[in-house]
This record gives sequence, structure tokens and C-alpha cells, in this order.
Amino acid sequence: MEDDAPVIYGLEFQARALTSQIAESDAIRFLVGTQSLKFDNQIHIIDFDDENNIISKSVLLHQAGEIWHISASPADKAVLSTCYNKTSESRVVTCGAVWRMPPEWESGSHESPDDPHNSHNPQNLELLCHLDNSAHGNASSVLWEPMGDGTRVISLADNHALLWDLTESSTQATISSSATLEGKGQLKFTSGKWSPHHNCTQLATANDTAIRGWDLRTMSQIYCIENAHGQLVRDLDFNPNKQYYLASCGDDCKVKFWDVRNINEPVKILEEHSHWSKEPLQDSIISTYEEHEDSVYAVEWSSADPWLFASLSYDGRLVINRVPRALKYHILL
Repeated sequence: MEDDAPVIYGLEFQARALTSQIAESDAIRFLVGTQSLKFDNQIHIIDFDDENNIISKSVLLHQAGEIWHISASPADKAVLSTCYNKTSESRVVTCGAVWRMPPEWESGSHESPDDPHNSHNPQNLELLCHLDNSAHGNASSVLWEPMGDGTRVISLADNHALLWDLTESSTQATISSSATLEGKGQLKFTSGKWSPHHNCTQLATANDTAIRGWDLRTMSQIYCIENAHGQLVRDLDFNPNKQYYLASCGDDCKVKFWDVRNINEPVKILEEHSHWSKEPLQDSIISTYEEHEDSVYAVEWSSADPWLFASLSYDGRLVINRVPRALKYHILL
């Protein structure tokens, strides 16, 4: 099989939650959370053998509700968090929780996706603790401290950023501090990333068209890019190698790169349908991947292979792709 060829895995249910297993540095492994209103939801543990282009899977039950966000502990391969919907007093609320996978998931129980007998008796996740955000609104995401020991997380709930301290066993969670997004209207965080730089003391969040930076030591705002995008800011992330650089994407179909020391103008703007040139590409679109037929809700790099990533569309299609081989060797050589 050609080295750059994609590998596709289909889930039975719709899905939009995807993460790589951060604490796993040897195996290429992704976790996918499903969204089903009729059946018990699931966590699919997807392993990829890049030498043979083979996917194997394990399935765990997530009976608490449909999964809107999933993230993995940086310290313990068996621990993860989810944000999920549940019905409370005749209304739907989104909650956060920390879970542990059963010991059996890593004991060679992975199966081929094509095996007709697989997943007959999936095991349940073990609930470690709730991140009780009921007093602060609906949880949209849970962020683990980068490179941490798995004892600190941030949950974003409506217009609140809550910093939690977990016990070593992750069975108890207490709010140590919080920040509130203030202003006119019903402000809500849409996404956030915990910076791996500055001793993990900074957080970046998005709400509406704005990007904000926060100092976690004081839970105070340190910068604000008011109109970072022309429409809603969908996601953002830090450059792991350059401490002041941030990338963002929005509904205006633009990707922007920022130096947070100078937020007046982005360092670079990328737009779809631009930079189509036969000249060597510099800071532009390298490749377009078109294996999805429905809205793509998540893309995650592998924590074990820096040239490999997975994307997930709402119809439950997970696609594993690689950076083009020619570009990889151009960078390396």
C-alpha cells in the first residue's frame, strides 16, 4: 500500500469527540467518543499499526450520555475526561467527569474492525469523579495541564474557566480558582488551550470573535484580541516550539497565526483557495484531504508519531492520514 494512502475506520454512531492518548508515546492510539440519543454511547480505542496500515480497536461503554468533548490524561494512559449531555429536571445539561478504563483494555483485547464478533460485551468505564459545574453552567471542554502529573485540569463552563485540583487517584476534584468572562450579552467560551510554556501558567480561550489570554496564577486576563476573526473563533492552539505563538481558525474560513506579544495584527493569515502556485510553498496550504463526506469536527496529531494525524467527521468516519512523504523528507533532509 502506498505510504501516503489514508486509512479509514467507520463507527456505528455519529461522533465529534476525538483525542490522541497523550500519555502513550510508543503506540499510535486515538480515543473517539460517540453521540447517540437511542443507544449507550461508547469510547472507541483505536490503535494504528503504521508498518502494516492496520487498525485495531477496543470499545468501552460510556452510559452517562452523548459525548461532546474528550481528552486524555498526560500522566496515566488509562485516565480520560469527557463532557457529555444528560437530562436533569426536564432539561439537558452538559457535565464533565473523569474516568478510568478497565484493566482489560490494554491486555491484548484489541480486535479488527471487520471482526463480526467484536464488541459484543464492551465493558464500562469506571467513574472516578464528577467535575461538578452545575453552579457555573454547561461544560464545553476539559483541559489537562500539559506535561503535568494528571492532578490539574481546567473546565470551561459557559462563561467560567474553572481550575480543578484532583487527588492522586483522581477520585476527588475541588475548584482551586476560577475566572469569569464578563461583558454584555450571554458570553460563552467556545474553546480553550492550556499553554505548555511559561511553566504552564497561561490559558488561551475563544469566545465569539475574540481570543483572550489568562494568567492562571491570578486568574486574570493578560491580553485580548477583540476581533481575531470576522466570525466565530472555532479553535486555537499554541505552537509547542515557540512560546509566544498561537494559531486560530474561525467561521470566516481563515487560519491566523499570532504573536501574543503584539496582538494588533496576525503574523500570518491563510485562506482556502489562496497560494495555489507551482513555486515552493512557504507558510501556506501543503495538502488537502478529502476522505470525509460529512462535517469534520476534530483533527488531532498522534502523540507517538509527529507525521501522522486523525480526523473525525460527524457521520462516525475516522480517517488516519500522514504528512506527505515528500514534504516530510524535505523537512528532515
